[in-house]
Amino acid sequence: MASIKPSVPKGTRDFSPTEMVRRNYIFDTIKSVFRKYGYQQIETPTMENLSTLTGKYGDEGDKLIFKVLESGDYLSKIKQEFDTIETVINQAISRAHAAANVPGGENESYFFIGLANKYQKIREEWLSGKLTADQALFGIDQRHLKSKFTPIEIGLNSISLSSFISEKALRYDLTVPFARYVVQHQNEITFPFKRFQVQPVWRADRPQKGRYREFYQCDADVVGSDSLLNEAEFVLIYDEALSALGLKDFTIKINNRKILSGIAEIIDKADNIVDLTVAIDKLDKIGLDGVTKQLMERGFSADDIEKIKPVILLEGNNEQKLESLRLALINSDTGLKGCDEIETVLSYIASCQLTTANLELDITLARGLNYYTGAIFEVKTNEVAMGSIGGGGRYDDLTGMFGLKGLTGVGISFGADRIYDVMEELNLFPAETSQTTQLLICCFDQEGEKFGFPIIQELRKQGVSAELYPAGAKLKKQLDYANGKNIPYVIIIGSEEIESGLLTLKNMETGVQEKRTVEQIIAAKGKL
Repeated sequence: MASIKPSVPKGTRDFSPTEMVRRNYIFDTIKSVFRKYGYQQIETPTMENLSTLTGKYGDEGDKLIFKVLESGDYLSKIKQEFDTIETVINQAISRAHAAANVPGGENESYFFIGLANKYQKIREEWLSGKLTADQALFGIDQRHLKSKFTPIEIGLNSISLSSFISEKALRYDLTVPFARYVVQHQNEITFPFKRFQVQPVWRADRPQKGRYREFYQCDADVVGSDSLLNEAEFVLIYDEALSALGLKDFTIKINNRKILSGIAEIIDKADNIVDLTVAIDKLDKIGLDGVTKQLMERGFSADDIEKIKPVILLEGNNEQKLESLRLALINSDTGLKGCDEIETVLSYIASCQLTTANLELDITLARGLNYYTGAIFEVKTNEVAMGSIGGGGRYDDLTGMFGLKGLTGVGISFGADRIYDVMEELNLFPAETSQTTQLLICCFDQEGEKFGFPIIQELRKQGVSAELYPAGAKLKKQLDYANGKNIPYVIIIGSEEIESGLLTLKNMETGVQEKRTVEQIIAAKGKL
């Protein structure tokens, strides 16, 4: 067998034992907070029907969906389809001959002769190996789609052709599968439905630093409730979870789509809201002059810009910003409604005490503007140069794409990979996340191994993560193993320990050795 260079597909990663312990520490911390707030965990399949995913992410998003090639008797179906195509070729030739005998039918005759020739060429190139089955069927699909005749007229169905290639795809995100889940299980669900989900997703994106083709999302959503209490609780969830992970300085930015719509309304540019928000979103990067230039390039007048300057340059605390916004949006009912919603969320939070987070009203925050309909969130750490580590917002009619209308919802997501990088840079992972075993039993011979075996089982029963190194290796090798795995304690068993019943317990960090009974070691398990 030829030697194969080991590698993983681009945009994917292996995770070492230490990395897995640390990743699970992040996931478990966030999950515990979700559960505390009444969210229940679900999982959806790795694969969804292709029809479930396509058309939900826009043209660019659809291009990034990983399609799954059909298996089983896929090739035999391809052969059957090409046999069908041969029949269609003959039908096209017959149609061409028939048209040629009808006055004025020359154009139709030429079309069918051309179509038959093109199909025949594609079929021959597939049979000769010049084209793969996928390439050949794609070519036939394209010819069919460009045809002015219906599938019945020429005997082909391009949809069925494509389904031979792929009818399933890897999950692109957790939101669309969640919407599908809610509709499919609506009779089993208690609404409002509060769910969380921590699973990998796949996108056929160009891999680069911080961007992968396979990565985890960590989402929480509630559907079937329009209460702003949910938005307030998401602020508290972010604060509690990130504080528990050790972050000491981070900002939760909040905005509302209705405020953004109101800004566009007061300058009579409701149809240009995307251009407006894309520009003001760059205020901290390109400054007011840069924002002004971009807006004018997109058709905004100097008068428009003067009207929105007070909004763009909002200053003060959240209450002062809201007061300024209400004055600026006095003629926009939509904008004032957004201010009311923000004020309600802030009033909920004011009655609590945030542990760490800074809560900031930021009207430049847009985050998927066409997707959200109310509150918008984004979380950024102030300790490390890093993009957002979380975000979300309120959306209307999440399930409408699957036929269940009118279910509003709101959700957030934690950027687990970025949080990992932040914690690693700040050295925030607890020491125990670098170890997988608390204690190792080392023995000199088979007698020691036999003596140690029931001891290690008793330690495990008492909740101590422990290993027994098989007899036969020198003690140095066994201690090197403990150091390599960051195991903090070692029990050494020799003939003296077997006779006395007093085990040698060694602290691998300090090098201190003590004689302890099994009972004493178990009693001190909390310190191991």
